Amino acid sequence: MHALQPLLASFVPIWVLTAIGYLVSRTGLLGDQAEAVLGRFVFHVAMPAALFTMLAKAPLTTFANPSMLAFAAGTAAASLLGWAGARWLFGRRLADQAIGGMAAGYVNSANLGIPVAVQVLGDASFVGPVLLFQVLLVTPIILGTLDADTAGDREGGGARGQVARMLRLPLRNPIILASALGALCSATGLRLPTALGHSCEVLGSAGVPTALITLGMSLHAGPAAARAAGAAARPAGLRAEVGLAVVCKNLVQPLVAFAVGSLLLHLNEHQLLAVVICSALPTAQNVFVYARQYGLSTALPRDSVLWSTLLSMVTLSAIDWTLAPAVH
Repeated sequence: MHALQPLLASFVPIWVLTAIGYLVSRTGLLGDQAEAVLGRFVFHVAMPAALFTMLAKAPLTTFANPSMLAFAAGTAAASLLGWAGARWLFGRRLADQAIGGMAAGYVNSANLGIPVAVQVLGDASFVGPVLLFQVLLVTPIILGTLDADTAGDREGGGARGQVARMLRLPLRNPIILASALGALCSATGLRLPTALGHSCEVLGSAGVPTALITLGMSLHAGPAAARAAGAAARPAGLRAEVGLAVVCKNLVQPLVAFAVGSLLLHLNEHQLLAVVICSALPTAQNVFVYARQYGLSTALPRDSVLWSTLLSMVTLSAIDWTLAPAVH
């Protein structure tokens, strides 16, 4: 319980910004199209700027960290369970399967991982490799799947057109393009001019708060739209699907990371704590942003973000209390 108060302080901005978004939507302050416009702003402008800035400054050598094997194992286990559940238990289409897997295994490493790591571990050095792993490996797989499965919804085309779209994906998708450019700058040591680099930082800093406000707006707009459209607007089995995603995210992922880190890799106490803490972080709001951008149901990612964030206050405190006696 010694870490509960600092952890609570890390979570407060998430709840405050989400509540502001709910109130903005409820009062109609920004109009009917505000959620859609803000969502496009996050996906096409602010988030690419944030990812480019973070990756350009992150040494790619930190990615070659043995502890990352344990984190990757937990991510793979949770994501595959979420993906399989969406496919075989709930009968979702491929794009929704990808969102289900991401909701179950994609951690909030940026805006929540850093303050939690500083509070629990004393530094945020392990968050860098986690960020690189998710942005450079997991994100392209998810976005590639979303793009391939929803291409027919947008423009049609045969198999040859699908292949051509996939080959052009890094150039068409601002998230992947910005990540690749950031990694390139990091690998080559290139740096933007100071004024331009600072502009990217300022623009990128708008990404997380805007995404959280958009998430909060969906809490009001989503149920209202579902009531207006009837029961078909609410995916069948949503409660069970959210439950599966949250269990995978908050319990399965850190447990697998712990098992691999302790039994197979024999990590020391501090390394093991870092791996398990980062694996137990809640679902990132990126999942909601991607689902919204590709025209998919946002109910699962929205509820998964909220419930996994709430539950993680308990699980993170329990992990810290259990694994950290020799660290503090």
